Amino acid sequence: MIHDDTLVDAFTTFVEDAEPRLRHALCAAFGREAGRDATAHALAYAWEHWDRIREMENPVGYLWGVGRNQARRDRARGFRRRARPVAFPERPSDVLPWVEPMLPEALGRLSDKQRVVVMLVCGLEWTHGEVAAFLGVSRSTVQTQLERGMARLRRTLGAER
Repeated sequence: MIHDDTLVDAFTTFVEDAEPRLRHALCAAFGREAGRDATAHALAYAWEHWDRIREMENPVGYLWGVGRNQARRDRARGFRRRARPVAFPERPSDVLPWVEPMLPEALGRLSDKQRVVVMLVCGLEWTHGEVAAFLGVSRSTVQTQLERGMARLRRTLGAER
């Protein structure tokens, strides 16, 4: 398949903007390794179908679904056992703020939907509108998943109000 420089430049610009958001959401849902694999798959799909993808109203949201479906297929085929979905980066402790040691395990107990919403809203400071647009759901769905996820985290961590 031959593409002109304009299409390549447009795709490159798209990937620079979309890849971090897509990777963060997929890693929150499926763990670091599976999330990165799903991101790579989704972006490869985007390249193969760029003529159609670039015309979509919410191409990143569509690719979220492509990556999510790939990660689910991989999990079903046994390529990976469900890993702890959240793994904090390994950096010196003076660089990162203190984090509750039980937080990764508690996040792993949330549903995929709750974990993604909690990580995007609370961890990455996305707005409810950004998450809703990205996931292709309503703002009220985002709010409901956030409330349920945070309540479950509080119960799991013994930090109920």
